Amino acid sequence: MDETDQALIAALRRDGRASLSELAARLGLARATVRARMERLVARGEIQGFTVVTRGDLTAMPVRGLMMIGIEGRGTDRVLARLSGLPEVQAVHSTNGRWDLIAEIGTRTLEEFDRVLAMIRKLDGVTASETSLMLSTRRAGRR
Repeated sequence: MDETDQALIAALRRDGRASLSELAARLGLARATVRARMERLVARGEIQGFTVVTRGDLTAMPVRGLMMIGIEGRGTDRVLARLSGLPEVQAVHSTNGRWDLIAEIGTRTLEEFDRVLAMIRKLDGVTASETSLMLSTRRAGRR
C-alpha cells in the first residue's frame, strides 16, 4: 500500500459516502484511478468492507464500555464461549499484555451494565477485570 492508497483510505474514513468524483478531487487523481485503486484495495483485502453507523446503533445501547479481562490458565476458550452467549457483549478481542481479552459491552442502563459486569466477573476462569465506560465516540479523521 503506497501513500496514495493510504490517503484514499483516510478520505473514506472521513466520509465513507463520498462519490468517486469527490474523492478524486480531494486527492488530485482521476476518477478512474480512484475506482481502480478502491477495487484493488478491496480485492487484496486491505479494505474488508464498508459500514454504516446509525444514531439507533448508539441510542439502543447508550451505556457502552470496554472490559479488560484476565483469565486463569487455559480457560480462554471457555470464557470466550460464555461471553459469546451474552447479548450485551458486542465484540470480544484477544490482546497481549496484562489482559487476555477485551469485551465491548452495550446496555440500555447503568444498572444493566453493572449486572453484566458482575455476571462476567463470576465466570469460571476470570481472575481479574478492569472496565472503562465510553463517554463519546469519534471516528478517526472525522471532525
